Amino acid sequence: MALPGRFYKMTGSGNDFIMLDGRQTTPEQWSPTRIRDVCDRRNGAGADGLVVLTPTGPDRVRMTFFNNDGSRAAMCGNAALCSTRLAARLGLAAPEGMILETDTGAFLTRSVGDGWLAELNLPSFASTVELPRLCAGPGEELVALGTVGVPHLVVLVPEVEEVDLMRRGAALRSHPDVGPEGANVNFVARPASRTLPWPIRTFERGVEGETLACGTGTVATAVALATAGLLDLPQEFLTRSGRILTVRATPGKGTWEDVWLSGEGRLVYAGEMEAPEV
Repeated sequence: MALPGRFYKMTGSGNDFIMLDGRQTTPEQWSPTRIRDVCDRRNGAGADGLVVLTPTGPDRVRMTFFNNDGSRAAMCGNAALCSTRLAARLGLAAPEGMILETDTGAFLTRSVGDGWLAELNLPSFASTVELPRLCAGPGEELVALGTVGVPHLVVLVPEVEEVDLMRRGAALRSHPDVGPEGANVNFVARPASRTLPWPIRTFERGVEGETLACGTGTVATAVALATAGLLDLPQEFLTRSGRILTVRATPGKGTWEDVWLSGEGRLVYAGEMEAPEV
């Protein structure tokens, strides 16, 4: 039997992860079946995804991310926020600034203050593209597709609480117009006043259901709404967990530059589980 392995349960605004120290394990040791088992909320530790953090140089850390269905994903904003705080806590990199490597590229991240806040300087990306023929749902004003690490569909609705998220999210997630691999679907609504954050809910591929927050989806939503002239950046968003994510960015020529995502990367608990067989 394999020896127990240390893990860290973390949450980014309710989007939760099993985090592993890459000095003690490797991504190759984690099969899809094993990932599904440990992410199971009844028979495992329970999580939306699993992350292996591996130091690759001075103040450089690679984040290898898997959805809880065992599939590998190129990027997850909330996992990156959690990775930043945990990498600093484990001494893998300096809290005031590190390079986080992902399957979509490397970018600057840093811890903010003594609490659980972190922020990510995301790579520039192309502006979102509206898909008007997908606006088939009642009251949907805007449907736009953009890629922030992974594909995201942004849907502006009258009230996020009234969305049949599982039905509509699942239908849009696999729509042919969003590409062969599908996309996360982010539903957003106008706040009751200009001083309040925009409420947002996400149907996430790989999880195949609602997650309590999606960092890159919130970035995609912010720039889609800004491109349509519906808000100014920076802007706060109210996630399903009740936590706030903040997005700031500068428009370029068909791109968004100097993109920052700020939010929670909180350690919930640490524990031990049976390590995977080599």
